[in-house]
Amino acid sequence: MALVLPLGAQGLQGSASKDLMRKPVEAEANLPPSPYASKPLPELKGVVSWKTLADVKTVKQKDRFMPEFGKSVATLDKKEVKIQGFMMPLDMGEKQARFILAALPPTCSYCMPGGPEQMVEVQTKTPVKYGFEPIVISGRFSVLRDDSMGLYYRLTDAVAVTTPR
Repeated sequence: MALVLPLGAQGLQGSASKDLMRKPVEAEANLPPSPYASKPLPELKGVVSWKTLADVKTVKQKDRFMPEFGKSVATLDKKEVKIQGFMMPLDMGEKQARFILAALPPTCSYCMPGGPEQMVEVQTKTPVKYGFEPIVISGRFSVLRDDSMGLYYRLTDAVAVTTPR
């Protein structure tokens, strides 16, 4: 660490540091602009909406904040559901067996596109091809009341679904 800091500090002096500050991160520069960035996904018949999943509030219990789910969300627990969203990969590779399905498209390679009510952890039966377009996933829905990662929802035994748009 002692070797890296002095060299890094010297290397960032003058115009070189200004050039580094202006250049976009390569991964972010490669993200295509999404037509969904300024408007929510259209609701689809038979697909749980993100408005429904937003039926949760945070309450303080002792020294912790916990989710308190509304009836519309609580009734989905342990049921087979379909959810539409944008894939955020958690592993390297073209196909993903575990990923985050988000209500909004990613706009930054390092940022989550919303709060925990706008994300679902997905674990698939077979890997799903990564893409930038919204997808519909079907699986067993779980409401997470005390997840160590702060997630509210999980979909297991999931499969990609083709639906007419």
